[in-house]
Amino acid sequence: MNPAQEIEKRALELGFLACGLVSARFLGEEEERLRTWLDRGYQGSMGYLERNIEKRLDPRLLVPGTQTIVSLAYNYFPQKSQKIESPKIAKYAYGEDYHRVVKDRCFELLQHIQTLFPDVQARVFVDSAPVMERQWAQLAGLGWIGKNSLLLRKGIGSFFFLAEIFLDVSIEATPVIQSDHCGTCTRCIDACPTQAIVQNQVIDANKCISYLSIEKAEPLEESELDMMHGWLFGCDICQDVCPWNRFSEPHTEPRFEASESIDWNLEEWKKLQESQFNTAFKKSPIARMGFPKAQQLLNQFQKDSDL
Repeated sequence: MNPAQEIEKRALELGFLACGLVSARFLGEEEERLRTWLDRGYQGSMGYLERNIEKRLDPRLLVPGTQTIVSLAYNYFPQKSQKIESPKIAKYAYGEDYHRVVKDRCFELLQHIQTLFPDVQARVFVDSAPVMERQWAQLAGLGWIGKNSLLLRKGIGSFFFLAEIFLDVSIEATPVIQSDHCGTCTRCIDACPTQAIVQNQVIDANKCISYLSIEKAEPLEESELDMMHGWLFGCDICQDVCPWNRFSEPHTEPRFEASESIDWNLEEWKKLQESQFNTAFKKSPIARMGFPKAQQLLNQFQKDSDL
């Protein structure tokens, strides 16, 4: 096997769903789309997306010397979903924070890469830097970008995390590019209750339930609280209705096993104190929303249930 095949083989042995390699370059084809998206204010209050645009488009500016990007997918589809009466939580947040889990797996893969290239310099990224991960994953042959802007993989779906390893060595690889298999389907667009998918592959974060429950730092306005539809953290609607996700199979990662908290009912959530919240979700992505926002959403859910 050549080095690219060796790396891909080891990635699968470590539990990754897919792995592909692609040469680092400037993503000129993405520049106009990114700048137009920002100009329209679709980033909401995520000001960090407005910074480091050049580095976002060119990984060689983000990490000087980068020649090859190893793109990786890691499954998080759960064995079972939440109980119906619980405040809704996105499937990716059922277990331990993916940043830690997937990064640990990436470093295991990096150890193998270092046996092939002892002097290699590398950086690992898991949704933690200005990296256009879906675009690199598509170029590496991991899938195509669907109408809901998520990466889709034929026969797999979209319930997986993406990660990257930047390497300062050139590794020849020939990615098998997957064509777009969304066709004329618009189920994700039609199902979004807030019309956040404004056009093919374009999301207006200001209308997105995931953004409102996680990323928006300010307290939500009444009109935004009305948009939550029972979601406490994140949202899976556009993925749940995607026909390709009928092929999703449960993950095998013990650290993603669902915690008991995802099945708490509204009354159990309402009894939580801030210290208990911080303890319960210390290792969970849910910690990102913070107790004040959780409390605000739970109060709204209580009002809705009293109507």
